[in-house]
Amino acid sequence: MSSFEALGLRAETLRSLADIGFTTPTPVQEQAIPLLLRSEKDVVALAQTGTGKTAAFGLPMLEYLDPQDRTIQSLVLAPTRELCVQIAKDLERFSAHLKGTRIVAVYGGASIRDQIRDIQRGAQIIVATPGRLLDLIGREVLDLSTVDVVVLDEADEMLNMGFQEDLTEILEKTPKEKRTWLFSATMSSEVRRIAKRYMRA
Repeated sequence: MSSFEALGLRAETLRSLADIGFTTPTPVQEQAIPLLLRSEKDVVALAQTGTGKTAAFGLPMLEYLDPQDRTIQSLVLAPTRELCVQIAKDLERFSAHLKGTRIVAVYGGASIRDQIRDIQRGAQIIVATPGRLLDLIGREVLDLSTVDVVVLDEADEMLNMGFQEDLTEILEKTPKEKRTWLFSATMSSEVRRIAKRYMRA
């Protein structure tokens, strides 16, 4: 039995991981995945880029997903378009055998019309940079009231880039009863403040 099987992931996800050649979880995956699957509470994880953190939050997120439901169930916020695209690609690979799963990446510098069209076709997971997401919310293109999981990836970087107000505005549009997972390389005072304000201990 591979280590990923021991973490309690569904069969379709394990098939996708086998296809990719993932066999042994990294330390952050080994610690985070069972915790995120088990806990109703919000979680703060300290993890550097390159430690496998997309799988650490992405695999549990897919466990909570209902592929038959076309509403937005999960939201991942990332500081840059490059990271946004990378996360969306990774999630597509992880969910390859989860029929009906749709992931849309929204970020500045690309056609907003195309992104709107992709969202309107139905997506359960939105991966977004804060600025473009707020633009789409302002245009009433997407509704975050059905979101069950919010991931703040590289939260320290988002705050360094001046996204604090944007994050506040976005999080206020999501339900109170949701899981919030914050991944950050450092635990700065700003990250602590966001955690205190928007996360349930």
